[in-house]
Amino acid sequence: MAAAAQVVEHPPGFRAGLISRKRLVSKLLSGGDAPIALLSAPAGYGKTTVLSEWEATDPRPFGWITLDHRHNDPAFLIASIAHALGEIEPVDQGVFDALSSPAPSISRVLVPRLHASLYERERKFVLVLDDLHAIDEAASLDALTAIAQRSPGGSQFALASRTEPRMPLGRLRAHRRLIELQARDLVMTRSEATELLRASGLKLGPGAIKRLIERTEGWPAALYLAALSLEGENEPSLAIERLAGDDRLVADYLRDEFLSRQSAEDLDFLTATSVLERLTGPLCDALLERQGSAKTLRRLSRSNLLLVPLDRKDEQYRYHALLREMLRSELRRLGEHCEATLHQRASKWYAAAGDFDRAIPHAISAGHIHEAGKLIWANTASYESRGRAATMRRWLDQFTHDQIAASPPLCLALATNHMTMGHGDQVEHWTGAAVRSLEAVPAPERGALETGAALIRAAGSAREGVARMGEDAGRAYERLPDDSPWRSLCRLVEGAAHHLAGDRQRARPALEEGSRRGAIAAPTVQTLCLAQLALLEVDEADLEAAVDLASRARVEANRYGLDDYPISALVFAVSALAHARRGQVEDAAREVKHSIRLLEQLIDLSPWYEAETRIVLARSLLLLDNPVAARAHLSDAVRYLRQTPDAVVLAAWLSEASTEADGARSVDGRWPLTTAELRLLHFLPTHLSFREIAGQLFVSTNTVKTQAQSIYRKLGVSSRAEAVACAEAAGLIDTGETALQGPGST
Repeated sequence: MAAAAQVVEHPPGFRAGLISRKRLVSKLLSGGDAPIALLSAPAGYGKTTVLSEWEATDPRPFGWITLDHRHNDPAFLIASIAHALGEIEPVDQGVFDALSSPAPSISRVLVPRLHASLYERERKFVLVLDDLHAIDEAASLDALTAIAQRSPGGSQFALASRTEPRMPLGRLRAHRRLIELQARDLVMTRSEATELLRASGLKLGPGAIKRLIERTEGWPAALYLAALSLEGENEPSLAIERLAGDDRLVADYLRDEFLSRQSAEDLDFLTATSVLERLTGPLCDALLERQGSAKTLRRLSRSNLLLVPLDRKDEQYRYHALLREMLRSELRRLGEHCEATLHQRASKWYAAAGDFDRAIPHAISAGHIHEAGKLIWANTASYESRGRAATMRRWLDQFTHDQIAASPPLCLALATNHMTMGHGDQVEHWTGAAVRSLEAVPAPERGALETGAALIRAAGSAREGVARMGEDAGRAYERLPDDSPWRSLCRLVEGAAHHLAGDRQRARPALEEGSRRGAIAAPTVQTLCLAQLALLEVDEADLEAAVDLASRARVEANRYGLDDYPISALVFAVSALAHARRGQVEDAAREVKHSIRLLEQLIDLSPWYEAETRIVLARSLLLLDNPVAARAHLSDAVRYLRQTPDAVVLAAWLSEASTEADGARSVDGRWPLTTAELRLLHFLPTHLSFREIAGQLFVSTNTVKTQAQSIYRKLGVSSRAEAVACAEAAGLIDTGETALQGPGST
């Protein structure tokens, strides 16, 4: 119930429940089978009042969310829904684990996990999402639609919006998945308008009431404002004729008839604080450089001013949208500089409070590009590594390319955002722009920006070879403070550089440290460190350790919703190799396919990374007896290796894989082994008995024996040892790392 007080939309008298909208609540209650209830109408139609009355009538628990621009980030929207539902009944922890990832998959991870959690709930609920019009990004609306339309029976999502949302309303209506209240439903009837006017102390005849309804078109907020203006009028009928029913005229009415009653001091307060979406005493004090704002807010909220309390402690408020818009137009008349100064003060206050979701937009609105850039860059690592890349990009899109190019912090923030998306060409472009514009930066700030540029270029483009890449990352690591979230990335880049240059002894500790740091600050870095460590173990012929590390990387990627993150292509390629070496053909094929899909989204991210991923994929495909596809990936890898010739380990891998591919033959051509037989074939070189292999494959010992005899027949051999030798010669298996220890059962 407390949350409902945060979303009330109407003037105090109307908000207090003077008028019952029972007819509308009854309609909503009758539509309990529809998973979505939509109330769409312009501001002031009583949407939130109806929802509040519905909550008071319905026995189900209600949750409330007031939406704003931040919810255009689908990850932030789903987090808000999960937290609101968690206030009613706990939500599965897996949802929050995925939300903590740097780039959670909305459709493949977050939505399915939240769906599963909803269907496990014991209590039916109604979740209200007010101010839906604040969301205009398709990704957030699609996520909301997917969640809401599949809510469990008896539960509902109630959406309130000033405009018809861009959702598949036609389909929802056709399938009876939607109950709607639109502006024509929410307009006040004559009896409701009469009750409102009477409760406001205004007595009008039937003719005057009818005319007032016509002039306002039944708009509840305008009716209330009319009641305020008509109070004390000797000739109310004439006053009614002066009242118009569109937003512009109502705004003029507020200015001329309502605000004129305020003192000069209160008008200054209202006008200056209109830059704020949420008002508190301390924030307004900082904005106005004065004391006593909390008392002013409490006083004004108790008058007839359209100042809505957001809690029951009289600590937070917001202006009615119409009032705020009108006040902001008044503020602009005072000059652009005055508004910019207020935004700058608000940004400083929010930044000191650690609320960067609000500090950064105010900095942008202030027009101070340098200060906005510093704030954005200071929070880039945190936002990019915790699923807020969409928010970061929305801020950056508010600057022109010329403005970004002139600001090294903005250049680096944009380069990092492109690195998150796998766009290596843009990473190189914007890091280069940052370096070129560093001359204008004061010396005390220049060093940190140079370090950031070197690290991002090393991680996201690395055009000068792995040795230079490792050196740049090492220098950046030494210059960064110990608690910097960038240090995990430094260790990943440095460790990969050592490994690919053939120095496994230096690679291991760097990658292990990167994994430890990434587990706390950057799950993406953690998974890549684990994948690189797995490849290091493959080089050292420790297949068991390699499989364990690959499995851990894959588990963490799934846990944090990184399955659709383009830079995770290597994680899936390494997972495919581990599955293939264990004879898990179907699992390996699935991981290969997913890795390829992610790889296709990369745009020249880093030569070593793209070459490494393709070679690992080729090695997996060779184990899966697909030499044609393997050769294609090896051919692409050659092109990338030309750009990083000092990656000697990659060159060795490429040579070995190419030799295998040239000598490989297709199982489908000479030996038509089934998938199950090919899976078993990879276990034959091991020391495991048929009974132990059966346990690994979760089949009976007799099944393994039958499949083995079929393999012998198709390969033209008579024993397990002969089958292994024949398969190895054909390139179907690689026994170089797993020597056959006894023939086992034949």
